[in-house]
This record gives sequence, structure tokens and C-alpha cells, in this order.
Amino acid sequence: MTAVNQFTPSTGREQIVEGDNPLGLDGIEFIEYATAKPQALGQVLETMGFKPVARHRSREVLLYRQGGINIIVNAHAKGAPLSDKPLISAIALRVRDAATAYRRALDLGAWGVPTQVEVMELNIPAIHGVGTSRIYFVDRHKQFSIYDVDFTPIPGVDQHPPASAGLHFFGVVQYIGNERTEDWTEFYRELLGFSQLPVEQRFGILPKGHILRSPCPPASRFYIQLIEPEAGVLDVEDDEGLHRIGLGSADVLATVAELSQRGVEFVASQSVQTSARGALSKTWLGGVSFEIVHDERG
Repeated sequence: MTAVNQFTPSTGREQIVEGDNPLGLDGIEFIEYATAKPQALGQVLETMGFKPVARHRSREVLLYRQGGINIIVNAHAKGAPLSDKPLISAIALRVRDAATAYRRALDLGAWGVPTQVEVMELNIPAIHGVGTSRIYFVDRHKQFSIYDVDFTPIPGVDQHPPASAGLHFFGVVQYIGNERTEDWTEFYRELLGFSQLPVEQRFGILPKGHILRSPCPPASRFYIQLIEPEAGVLDVEDDEGLHRIGLGSADVLATVAELSQRGVEFVASQSVQTSARGALSKTWLGGVSFEIVHDERG
């Protein structure tokens, strides 16, 4: 069962008029991968320009960063063994008040994720997302961040390495089941305040599915692209999940040139070609890829 099955909008009660951004969403704090091969994934991230900057105090978890992009590699098995194939296991959203955001989501029918907090660790509230993933709510991201408590900086490493060619979070691509677009659109709209873009409004070079826009301020806004299986493809609900990360760039071709020098290969086929609109990296480790999307905020 996926999170969208658990979500039931409130009905038969008085409607409370809220602003366009009821949770005070302010962008993506981090995206987390779970893998049994953290070193292999780390090599991929470093090829993409990320640097390892901190280690978790008590778990096999490493923080990678470039510019304002934080990616966590989690190799800490909790019960079931981790897969060799890295999976996007969580997305953390910056919010005005984490406790309030969590309670509101539960009131609207989301399922909370029980947390097991060790000594000297923060309790970061989370709800179930697509598949086995989690959606975290983070309100400590300005003068004092979650990493100040849970992580130890790697000695001698710049804690804020610059981004390659101004890269920044643009969004995530989520694979969904057949005829599930409406369900997932309602999930993100009701719980988090997302809105669906017109069909003709597209980004990048892969104009598939439906695109949802976060209610964040323009500087931190991001997108979720919902993609159903191709026509005639067998629908397997367990295959729903967060598939790849979208990174924004003000100059896609310059970014591709810089990353190519680092060893990143990009897809070139009849249907996918690098252009000023976007580019798609090859797939590493059976499931890790990055989409570069033209975005003037870079």
C-alpha cells in the first residue's frame, strides 16, 4: 500500500480558508538515498560535483553538499537489508514550523512515521511518501541547522563547497501507477499546497506526465513530475517511487561541459538530446541519474 491510499481529505467539516502556502514551505532541505554500497554512490556524487562534508554521529550516514544542495547517503540498515541499488528514500522539506506541519498532515489523513531517536539526535517529524519513502519536515535551516546536532564535520573539508555552474535543486521525478495521477496530485495539493501546472507548461527535455509546483517563494520553489507507465506497460504498484533528482542551471550547456570534464556522461538518443533546455545523465548503479533543467535562478 502506498501513501496515496492512506490519504483521505477531510469532508463534511467547515472549510478553513488558508493562504497559498499553509505550511510555510521554503524549498528542499535534503534528499536522501539508501544503499548498501555507500562508497560506490559517493563516487557518483563526487563525479557530479558533490563533496562529502560531514558524518552522522552514530549511524553509517554521510552528508554530501555543493552550493545549497544537500544529499544524504544512508547505509544504516534498520531491519530489512538495504539494496545494492540506491533508492531515493526521503525528501526533507523546509517549513515554517515542523511540529505544526506534521500535525496538519496527520489531521488530513497522512500516516506518521515513528522515529527512533538516539542520544544527542534531533527528532525530525516525517510522514509516509510514495512507496517506502518519507517526507520530513525541517524548520532548522537558517542560523542553526539539523546538521549542527546530528553530524560531525569532516576535518579539513570546506563545509560549503560551491556548486558546479550554479546548480540548485529543481525538483524530483516520481514514477506512479496507471491512472494514479489524480490521486497523487490530490495528495500533494491537500497536504502540502502544491498546484498543477497547465499541460502546455513544460521544463527540460523530457515532456512527460504532469508537473506540480510547490507553493514556496520563487527563490526556493521546486517541482514534482508525476509519470505514469508507458501505454501497454504492465502496472506494478510496488514500482511507485521517487526516481531521479532534477537540478536547475541557468546555462545548461555550460553545466554539461563542466560535468563532462569531470567524467559525467549524458544520454544521447533519438528521443533525448542535450540542449539549452536540459540534459539527462546516464544511469549509474542501476538507478541513479540526474536531470539538468534550464532555470534562470541559477
